[in-house]
Amino acid sequence: MAVVVNSRANYARIKSLLKSIELRPELKLELVLGASSLISRHGNLEAVIMKDGLTPSARVNTIVEGDSPSAMATSTGLGVIELASLFENMKPDIVLTVADRFETLATALAASYMNIAVAHTQGGELTGSIDESVRHAVTKLSHYHFPATKKSAERLIAMGENPDKILMSGCPSLDLVREVANWDVNTLGHSLPGVGPGIDFDKPYFLVLQHPVTTEWGNAAEQISGTIEAISSLGVQSVWLWPNVDAGADIFSRELRRAREGGRLPKVQFVKNLPPEDYLILLKNCHCIIGNSSSAIREASFLAVPAVNVGTRQLNRERSSNVVDVGYESNQIIEAIKNLNDARGKIERSDLYGDGYAGERIADFLSGPTPHYQKEFYVWQSE
Repeated sequence: MAVVVNSRANYARIKSLLKSIELRPELKLELVLGASSLISRHGNLEAVIMKDGLTPSARVNTIVEGDSPSAMATSTGLGVIELASLFENMKPDIVLTVADRFETLATALAASYMNIAVAHTQGGELTGSIDESVRHAVTKLSHYHFPATKKSAERLIAMGENPDKILMSGCPSLDLVREVANWDVNTLGHSLPGVGPGIDFDKPYFLVLQHPVTTEWGNAAEQISGTIEAISSLGVQSVWLWPNVDAGADIFSRELRRAREGGRLPKVQFVKNLPPEDYLILLKNCHCIIGNSSSAIREASFLAVPAVNVGTRQLNRERSSNVVDVGYESNQIIEAIKNLNDARGKIERSDLYGDGYAGERIADFLSGPTPHYQKEFYVWQSE
């Protein structure tokens, strides 16, 4: 079976699942690297993967450089072309794709048109931006589904998916969270890669991760400026991870560089990329996470870490009590962070997105017979 990994977050979400697949003698893993996982400014993910003992079977360059929605659309088309050629040579019985990004759509399109069964993780969820449309489109192209929550599984059935092809596995990302949940921050040592003054782990620090919202591309500068102003005003040391490749990323990057070079973020360590374990250790031990990453809702809830969710990127996603939602204005972000000062250590851990054993469940499911079949719209009938 082929598994396509397109980004650092993509890999973190399924690292434990990949290990579980490798342990099944009846499954042969073909790991394909594509999209931003091959772009140097997002870090050398291949080196991280190789260090973890996994060997990529193929690399597919599909990203068209450019800071616009048209570049994303073109990248999707290029992804279909390149992946179709790869699958023609590789001939996998099944292709596993993850979540809701435009690269995920390209993977599902290429495989389904080539009569290859598609397996999809994290379907049925609700969010903002274009991601929700992509996720539901991938659901209709997929033959096997591994949703993270009960409500997500119910939505898949409501979309006409056969319950026999749905396994409510939980989110595979929590498998790795469970493994590192008791690791101390000192496991990282006392230095981080990137640019900035470094972080004193004996003192409180923020973790900041904010991505552009494709459907609000024209407002990118304004949206990131609010977060920059909030972090600047609070003056607390912070680790700020670089944004992904979605439309608006160049604008985000430009504003962050201006703020750093202008001396407005003197206590911020900017980091391009981290191994999944290092990111989770930073998340587990931070005072709170700020931005719009889904990890603030998934992994942070499992770790009971306070989260300030900025803007609409995670609109309607199921969340636990660790999350406070705010707009893009700096005063809202500052107020939310201050209100969370006493929350650290008082938030209850949540199993909303799983218990940390999703990888084993999914690998067991895929180990059974997985013939390609003609999809039919499933009509649920009450007894």
